[in-house]
This record gives sequence, structure tokens and C-alpha cells, in this order.
Amino acid sequence: MGQGKIIRKAEPYLWLLPSMILFGVFTFYPFLSTIIKSLFILDSRGSIMHFVGLENYEKIFKTSEFQKALVNTGYYSLFMILIVLGCSLIFAVWLGSRATKMNSFTQAAAFLPHIISMVSIGLIFQQMMDPDFGVFNSVLKALGLPASQFLRSSDTALASVIFTSAWKSIGYYTLILIAALQSIPQSIYEAADLDNAGKCRTFFKITLPLISPQIFFVLIVMTIGNFKVFETIRVMTAGGPNNATTSLVYYIYNKVFMDFNVGRAAAGGVVLLVLVGIMTVLYFVSLSKKVHYQ
Repeated sequence: MGQGKIIRKAEPYLWLLPSMILFGVFTFYPFLSTIIKSLFILDSRGSIMHFVGLENYEKIFKTSEFQKALVNTGYYSLFMILIVLGCSLIFAVWLGSRATKMNSFTQAAAFLPHIISMVSIGLIFQQMMDPDFGVFNSVLKALGLPASQFLRSSDTALASVIFTSAWKSIGYYTLILIAALQSIPQSIYEAADLDNAGKCRTFFKITLPLISPQIFFVLIVMTIGNFKVFETIRVMTAGGPNNATTSLVYYIYNKVFMDFNVGRAAAGGVVLLVLVGIMTVLYFVSLSKKVHYQ
């Protein structure tokens, strides 16, 4: 009988064991390995040569390339959140207001960019933004506006990358928010109409609070994804011109595969991990109390 009780108590942990093993092998071990490697000088194969402590961190923070990567990643994340979340919310309210065939078609069309590879989208937009033969400059010239260098100028390259990434992401997050809007009971809106509440008041006092859990989820997912931006930059600009679009992940990539400096790349990875962790904690501390769960 005693053994039976022990088995019953241990059964939940046995069911969790496979997933915990996978978590340990593919998440915890790489995490711990990256921290350890950031404290050492390693050869091109990643073999440890000698201990240097925090020297890798000191050196990367002193380089202009890493500083530029930090700034670029911050700008990219900030503007992506503002643009994508703002546009997704507007489109969700617009498309989710009425269940018509046209709205259903528009929702499906808006989701299509999400299922297309970022590499393909990057290559297409790279051609469209070509200063000499691109479609965008042809449109600008037709409207009587000056042409732009887009990806070839340090002033416009990061904005062009943000535009491309936002175009791909808006439809996906729009559908998430549409699903959130459709889960709100219509009786709440009917009660608001009886109280003569205006559309603006209804939106800010009813709609936003009731979809705040989904907005909070989107905010965290977007922040983590934006800090890890790589494919768009690798395909469209390769970090240029003059490091104008180098992100933290692209900096880590360069350190491993171009400079063969695994130690400094690991230090950059730890910095990225710390930044994402800080942002996530700040979100939960500052916004979790404002999220209204039904």
C-alpha cells in the first residue's frame, strides 16, 4: 500500500520527466554553456583555452560596433512595438466590427504575409527598394516626390527594415486581437448603448480593458521577437551600411562566423538574455496589475 501511494505521488513527475529532459538538453544546458563560455577565451572550434573572467564583457561594451548594435536593437524594438501594435489594434477594431464576407477575405489576406518566409520577403522588398530600379522609387517619382536611397543610406536603412518587418507582422497580431474582440459578450456593448456611452468611451472603458490580457501577451511576445531580429537584417542589409542596421543577434553571428571569437559572442548572448529578462520583468511589474482578466 505504501508503494502504491509513492507511485501515485510520483506519477505526475514521471509524466513531466520527458519534457523536463528536453528542456534541460535544449534550453538549460545551452543557457549555462553560454554563460560559462563568456568567461573564457575560446578557439574557432569553441574549445576553451583560458579563463578571462569579465574581460569579454568589458571589451564588447567598449567597441562602437556593439554599442551601435544595442542602440539599433532598442530603436527597432520600440518602433516595431508602436507601429505593429498600434496598426494591429486599429485593423482589429475595423475588421472585427462586422462579420461580412469582405472582412473575412481581408482577414485571410492580412494573415498571408505571416506564412511567407522572412527570407523571401526580405529579398522581395530589397528589390522593391532598389534606388535605381525599385518599385517604391518609381511610385515616389510618379507622385512628384524625391527618390530615396532606402537600404543604401545609413539614415533610412533601419527604417526600411522596420517597415518590411512590420508589413509581415501586422496581419498575424491583428487576427489575435480580432479573436479577443469577438470573445467579448455583446450584452456588455448593449448595456453601454442603453447608458448612452459614446464610441470612444466604450472603446477605452470596455473594449481595451477586456482585451488587455491579449494585448499584454502580444507585447511580451513582440518584445522578445524584436530583440532577436536577424533574418531581415541578414538578407536585406547584412548589418550595413556602416553598421546602421546591426542588431545584437547579428553582432553575435558576426563574432562567431566572421571573427571566430566565440567568447565575445557568448558575452553578447548573455547581454541579450539579460536585456530580454529585464524588459519582461518590467512589463509584469508595471503592467500586470492593469490587465483585467475576466
